[in-house]
Amino acid sequence: MLRDVTTKISDGLLGLATEKGEGVHVKIGVSPVTSDTPIIITGNMTAAKIKERLGLSPLADKVMDSVENGSNRIFCIPVAASTAGSLGTVEKTGSGSGSLSVDGSPYNAFDVIIKITGQGRRNTALFVYSIDGGYSYSDEFTVPLTGAFEIPLTGLTVMFTDGPEPNEETSFLVGDAFNFKTTAPTMTNADALAAIDKLKNFNESYELVHIVGESQKALWSAVSEKQQELASVYHKPLLFVLEAYPPDDGEDVADYALRLEADKKDIKNTDIQVVAARSLYIGMDGVTREINNAGIVCGLYSKTKVHQSIGKTRDTAGMGISKGKMLELRPAGIEDYIELLDNAKYLTFREYDGLEGFFVTNARVMSPDGSDYRYAEDVRVKNKIIREVRKEGLQLLQDDIDLEDVQNELETRAKFMQKPLDDMVKLKEISSATIIVPEGQDIIATEKMSVIIRYVSRGYIREIEVDLGRTKPSAS
Repeated sequence: MLRDVTTKISDGLLGLATEKGEGVHVKIGVSPVTSDTPIIITGNMTAAKIKERLGLSPLADKVMDSVENGSNRIFCIPVAASTAGSLGTVEKTGSGSGSLSVDGSPYNAFDVIIKITGQGRRNTALFVYSIDGGYSYSDEFTVPLTGAFEIPLTGLTVMFTDGPEPNEETSFLVGDAFNFKTTAPTMTNADALAAIDKLKNFNESYELVHIVGESQKALWSAVSEKQQELASVYHKPLLFVLEAYPPDDGEDVADYALRLEADKKDIKNTDIQVVAARSLYIGMDGVTREINNAGIVCGLYSKTKVHQSIGKTRDTAGMGISKGKMLELRPAGIEDYIELLDNAKYLTFREYDGLEGFFVTNARVMSPDGSDYRYAEDVRVKNKIIREVRKEGLQLLQDDIDLEDVQNELETRAKFMQKPLDDMVKLKEISSATIIVPEGQDIIATEKMSVIIRYVSRGYIREIEVDLGRTKPSAS
């Protein structure tokens, strides 16, 4: 080649951050949308856009909960419902001669009340409706001439039927009410596990996986096994966020809390988090629903560094959920059992006398007793170290070393693996870290380099004790 003036591009000199996937998560949940690849939702999308991409579905609802609480990027894996949402029996109170029935396929769980506010029949009677058990009501509507009224954003259509002659004008009387409940469409445990298997070859950067939909301990155990497989075989250290089941109809809140406490005993995995917190919540689309707070939790993770607690109460942290959004905790009376559930290692929400809003009590994970990794901030730091050190270690594979100076050669290479740890110290994600290269390694026989990493985490103030007392004035 003849010599000439040539140019070489040196890239990366500005030290700009590369994508590490921190706060980015995958959601797996029921949706009518079919997609062979994960659907990407970004934080600047509106509620209408999210519903357009994910359909009217539990998956869309939880994505909205996460987006409005901090998520900027979510990879969504839609799963077809194995069991459609069900319609409960319509119950009537009042003396009007008319009746009401319901049809459709609910896309979520609703507690519907139709209340008559103006006497009459079809085309004259007036009504309001609630989908949250009466906590909030719609504007007033006239009963349609056809009798059919579609309740927006629910998948439900109610049919008003006039009473028999000669009582048509008293078909619907002021105070008459019709109520029924629905269940959300659900996927089976096998559906969820099959979706998790797709993550084995999904190589985007992310650190959390949210399984949308209330579930039982059987799924928690199965997901725990999948998490360990993904971490050990596929080099994907991930924190899984799951939703605890709600109380059964008529179940006493104490019995419900004790049932949750008993079910935790079978789950012992630091990378599994089960959210027991439930609330009445006004969603991003303005609809009031009773929800499991896992979607909110994933949003909070998205706006915190890996070492930060999402239960942080300082105003500037922005972790509090206002009472204008989260109206109350559910089920009624659960406040008396938050300590029990927190000790059982569920994630719960609470109020503080003196602070506005609701806060995560502790970001608990389902760790075994005695574990060093009891909170999500412990696990997120651990998983980041695993990811970042592995990236550096991959650059050392197939290196040749001088067998006359094995220890020095190995220690020199270990310094490359020290760099991400030093970066985490600079970012105040950990307090300090060291890499130790054990002496006497037989590289010829094993062809393996062994290192030991030890790090000091950040400390956390989880309780404050004040000693208050009077004292004598100082001597003049």
